[in-house]
Amino acid sequence: MSIDVRRAGERFRTSTDWLDSRHSFSFGPYYDPANVGFGVLMVHNDEVVAPGTGFGTHPHQDLEIVTWVVRGALVHQDSEGHSGVVYPGLAQRMSAGSGIRHSEKNDAGEPVRYVQMWVRPDELDLTPSYQQAEVDVSLATGELVPIASGLPEHARDTAIRINQRAAGLSVARLVPGAWVQLPAAPYVHLFVAVGSVALEGAGDLGTADAVRLTNSEGRRVTAGADGAEILVWEMRS
Repeated sequence: MSIDVRRAGERFRTSTDWLDSRHSFSFGPYYDPANVGFGVLMVHNDEVVAPGTGFGTHPHQDLEIVTWVVRGALVHQDSEGHSGVVYPGLAQRMSAGSGIRHSEKNDAGEPVRYVQMWVRPDELDLTPSYQQAEVDVSLATGELVPIASGLPEHARDTAIRINQRAAGLSVARLVPGAWVQLPAAPYVHLFVAVGSVALEGAGDLGTADAVRLTNSEGRRVTAGADGAEILVWEMRS
């Protein structure tokens, strides 16, 4: 098993008067041929959007786009007629399929911080679709909760489905000192959205730190003194 720790300050960064975005992988003008994704995870952006601003209507194709809001609220609208407000505790997925246009705006009076993740689908040219679901009650258990998955073993439990049978995203909200076991899988991507944790075999991680585990054996993650919220991608390819 290999463990590759990526600190928050090491990421590519896009900074404008309305956007502060940190990219885990090559994105836009930032290109590193050795860092173009991990497993089927292609994009993992940690973004803060100022009030009254956001991304205007733009296109996507053949992507499973999962959005997880950490604080604030994000307004979604797309060319298929879907609309919604995404906030903490609500999972959202947009399948771009054969082609879709959408916008993401912050209409509130405070900045919105969210993590947006793009996964390759296992089929191309699918009909575009959208899904969202509340998961706050499930997260109160302190366990790793599947929130956006196509893995067969998550079929009954995941809040929303993605069109990728080899990948799934789980989230855990941990009180201080609580722990969860990471899945054993060929590829596991751990992201500390809030707080701090200790990862068995890797040490302490802070907010926005990430770890890429290859041939993961299922290491323990323990929350620090202020608790933590973690995002975990489990991938078979």
